Amino acid sequence: MSSRSVALTSTFLLLAAGGTAACDNGNDYQDEGFYCADENGVIVDEDYCDDDNNGGGGLGGGFFIWHSSGYRSGYPVGSRLPSGGSKFAYNDKAARSSFGLPSSGKIGNGTVKTSVVGKGGSGSSGKSGG
Repeated sequence: MSSRSVALTSTFLLLAAGGTAACDNGNDYQDEGFYCADENGVIVDEDYCDDDNNGGGGLGGGFFIWHSSGYRSGYPVGSRLPSGGSKFAYNDKAARSSFGLPSSGKIGNGTVKTSVVGKGGSGSSGKSGG
């Protein structure tokens, strides 16, 4: 009976360790950097992603909020963001809120949000409105 108890305990510990590793891989809290850029990932002035500008219309369509855990602050306007980021339409209130950003208004280029849960980097895209 003693060896059966040891075997069950060992099995439980292995399963618990595997479960912890699986959780660590997909749901980590991470820092996420945000930029206003065109569809090709070229950074533009954040006014282009301000959906409160001119009564909520922004300065034009075709602009997105790009994000990645690999983006740092300080990339200048006109530079291309490193590969591996994802984007969503600048006026997508639900996407903004899911990242802990204000649901409308301007988001400064290089904004970094901490404790974003497993949201990063699959290259997904959103539609631009307006």
